[in-house]
Amino acid sequence: MNPEASHGKTKNGSRQHPLRVLQILPSLQGGGVERGTLEVARAMVARGWESIVMSEGGRLVPQLLKEGSEHLAAPVGRKNPWVLLQVFRLIKVCRQRQIDILHARSRIPAWIAWFAMRCLPAQQRPIFVTTIHGLHSVNWFSSIMARGDKVIAVSQTASDYVLRHYSSLDPSRLHLVHRGVTASEFPRDYKPDAQWQQQWYDDFPMLRNAKVVCLPGRITRRKGHLEFLELIASMRRIDDRVVGLIVGDWEPRQASLIKAIHQRAAALGIQDYLIWTGHRNDMKSIYASTDLTLSLSNKPESFGRSILEPLCLGKRCAGLDHGGVGEVLSQMFPEGKLDPLAGLECWTQQCLGLMNETGPLPRANAFLLSESLNRELNLYEFWVGEQSFP
Repeated sequence: MNPEASHGKTKNGSRQHPLRVLQILPSLQGGGVERGTLEVARAMVARGWESIVMSEGGRLVPQLLKEGSEHLAAPVGRKNPWVLLQVFRLIKVCRQRQIDILHARSRIPAWIAWFAMRCLPAQQRPIFVTTIHGLHSVNWFSSIMARGDKVIAVSQTASDYVLRHYSSLDPSRLHLVHRGVTASEFPRDYKPDAQWQQQWYDDFPMLRNAKVVCLPGRITRRKGHLEFLELIASMRRIDDRVVGLIVGDWEPRQASLIKAIHQRAAALGIQDYLIWTGHRNDMKSIYASTDLTLSLSNKPESFGRSILEPLCLGKRCAGLDHGGVGEVLSQMFPEGKLDPLAGLECWTQQCLGLMNETGPLPRANAFLLSESLNRELNLYEFWVGEQSFP
């Protein structure tokens, strides 16, 4: 059977109900995993399936509900032994709702799902799916992400990583489904409207005539914010129009890192040329108003979405040439690949060169969300159909 064409028929040739899929993850506060969950949920609703998400909740729940999915609030991401009580809740949900696919997108929820599957009779078990969204540390705790009946990797980097570190994973259980971006959400050559631009420059007047270099993403130690400061300072020594833009929020536990960033910016003399926006919901307009978007994560990312989005807009980007970021840049803008072993001077010259208006522009979107979603949902149907034919 072809997973790209199957329609998941049951033994008698037709389904008794639409596919019922339960996605489980720690929260819906924000981030790539959470946004991917909503994208898959939206696509399932469009097919007439029942889409259910279990999480602790967060700012994305209203959008999930508006788009036709159901949300079950449960503390399934907490790192304490009491979280295992959620196993019994999940067993009850799987039985009552006759779940076809149970899809875990994070490690603690995956363990909850795994224990729940062990407690259900074989004929009542959904197909247990895990997705490798991140390149987790290699240990027993992380191994759960390779224990799904079916395992999805969001990039070739993630696929290679899990196969290299978990020999127990049969390659036939592993499926590559890249993340993606829609042309309508991030259209080529998009320009923000006049009202947005006026508000943006009222809020951040320094950016009006600046060369804006942006580092997006949640602020953590591995995202390269301290390296970003060094790069901005080095670029400003050559072109004093350069201004650094940090877009993203942070958790209270990152307080020491925030303090270190402020202190280093002051030591480099760039504290007045560094803009902090916090969390934003208008990334398309921000990317479109930025001269260069960077990815400087010192640890390889599983997928480079924060680079893919501005590239789809036709905006130049640069990122360390490893992991998913390197994959995306190789496909769409190889000129933006930064050698992780090159020094600051080399990065500086390359980044300044990329901001030259006569330089090359990114290629067309090589990671269409529609193709990714169709592949993932077709796999769901194929797996359910495969299970129905002994």
